[in-house]
Amino acid sequence: MQQTDVRDDAFVEGLKARLPTHLRDSFTTEQLDALRVAFGARKWGSHAIDWRGTISLWQWRYYFVLLLGRNRRERTRRQQDLTLLAKAIGATAFLAFSLMVGLLALYLLKSALGINIFPNFSFGIWDWFRR
Repeated sequence: MQQTDVRDDAFVEGLKARLPTHLRDSFTTEQLDALRVAFGARKWGSHAIDWRGTISLWQWRYYFVLLLGRNRRERTRRQQDLTLLAKAIGATAFLAFSLMVGLLALYLLKSALGINIFPNFSFGIWDWFRR
């Protein structure tokens, strides 16, 4: 990872823009780095969607930020458990749906071949399907 000059940092550039002109170049690299750490400046990752704007309503202005991208943060234990539960529910729902479709296909095939497992009994699915 290539080390960049602290003076090229976005936080430092913003800080200098807000300072009086005679003070902008008076800080050493060490001082600028300490200020950056003290104020918690950090580089935000790039996002797939980074939409920012302002809306004026009467005398007030409101800002909005919409950031979407891949979550690179570590998940908590609770989040891991919920993710596992969601995967289990999704797999169960998929298997149940697949089983129902498979049973329906077998029932329709049985009915098409004229096989009656229980005499004088029908669910009516074959008649509905033929219509």
